[in-house]
Amino acid sequence: MSASPSLRILPLILLALWSLTGCLLVSGEATALDVQEGAGNLVTHFVGAEGLGERVVALDSPATDVRVIAIVAVESGDLELSFLQPDGAVAFVLVARPGAEVTRSGVVRTDAAGLLRYRLNAYGARNGSMQLFVQP
Repeated sequence: MSASPSLRILPLILLALWSLTGCLLVSGEATALDVQEGAGNLVTHFVGAEGLGERVVALDSPATDVRVIAIVAVESGDLELSFLQPDGAVAFVLVARPGAEVTRSGVVRTDAAGLLRYRLNAYGARNGSMQLFVQP
C-alpha cells in the first residue's frame, strides 16, 4: 500500500517552509560603513524590509567589549534590532514603531573573530533607517 500523493508531498512542503525561516529581504538599501581600530559607524537607509536575518560588522577587535549606540526609525511597519553576544544571548534590543526614532546604547562583546553581531526583524517596515556608533 502506497502513501497518498498529498502525504508524499508533505515532507517537501515542510522542507520549503523551514528553508524560508531566517530570511531577511531588504529593498532599496543604501549603507555607509566606516571602521577604524575597533570603532566605527554604520548608517543604513532602506525602502522596504521584511523578515528576520543576522548581520555582522567586522571590527577586528576579537573578544572585546564595545559600547554601541543604536538609532532606528521607520515610516511604517515595525523594525526590531537586537545585538547579540558571542554565545547568542541578546545584549539589548530596540524596536522602532512608525513615526518615532528610538535610541539605545549598551555594551556588547565581539566574538573571537572580532565580529559585532546583530539581528534585524522587520514586519512590513517601509522607509526606515538604522545608525550604529561603536566605541571601544
